[in-house]
Amino acid sequence: MSGAAPTKTAHIRVGTASWSEPEFVKAGWYPPGLPAGRRLPFYAERFDMVELNSSFYAIPAARMCERWVEETPPGFLFDVKCHRLLSRHATKADALPTDLRDAAELTDRGNVILTPTLEKEVAGRFLEGIAPLEAAGKLGALLLQMTPGFAPRTADLTGLEGLLQQLRGSGAPPRQVVLELRHHDWLGSRHRGQTTAFLREQRVTLASIDGPPADAKHFTIMPAVDEITDGRLAYLRLHGRDAKAYLTGKTVAERFHYDYSDHELDEVLGRANDLAAQADAVHVVFNNNARDFAPVAAEKLRRKLGQVAAARLPSTRLPTRPKQGTLF
Repeated sequence: MSGAAPTKTAHIRVGTASWSEPEFVKAGWYPPGLPAGRRLPFYAERFDMVELNSSFYAIPAARMCERWVEETPPGFLFDVKCHRLLSRHATKADALPTDLRDAAELTDRGNVILTPTLEKEVAGRFLEGIAPLEAAGKLGALLLQMTPGFAPRTADLTGLEGLLQQLRGSGAPPRQVVLELRHHDWLGSRHRGQTTAFLREQRVTLASIDGPPADAKHFTIMPAVDEITDGRLAYLRLHGRDAKAYLTGKTVAERFHYDYSDHELDEVLGRANDLAAQADAVHVVFNNNARDFAPVAAEKLRRKLGQVAAARLPSTRLPTRPKQGTLF
């Protein structure tokens, strides 16, 4: 892979998984005293895309999406993570829209039982909520991040067909959908061919992952597979490479506590360049949301790509940064 910036870089977008992480504020990436309502405009001066994370926990309100449209410049994109129920995560009733809670069937542990009817309703509400982003041309991709429990031995990708069809929609072109699988068997030698063939048939992008090395040998650690399954979009998510933090961390900041080195960012640049040679667009999303690691790394990658970012305000970040693994 080449670490040099490609001749054409306009179709490679770089951003972070959320702009509102409390860690970004505590570390001083945002200026002291900047009101919460001004953080998105500040972020959007420095990046041209962001991955919306709050939509995983609750369906966004259309009025909030309208506000985000107003607060961001033309051409800015929101990649939106789908609601947790749609990606088969354990979900309590209070994560559903209020009017759906009483009718929801629950397991003995109090989790919502996903039925085809409920899936269709929640997906419909989700798409209605983010409609202002789509109408304004600011909807990037829809990210369906599956639970690690979604595995080949107990699940079948064809069970996602109805949901994927609904998310793609009937427009021309269809919406861009990204599937992040989190059980390594999907991309192991036995299932990889079937997995990528299914996604190509569905016109769904397989999320490429930068994470802990595969020799950590845990089912949630995904191999570095860069397969283009929808030529419109390649999607690279960076979780950090500290296996101990990733597997034992109890909070987001602990699990993704990783500060990419300059050499590692050159490796990421090489993967992004290779993907850019095969797809119409590439989104690179830093999910190492501890301290200010994600936005700082994303800014560095943009500089390596030769993309011009707005001048930073004076940094107030903390003066020292712990070495990897010092959390444990």
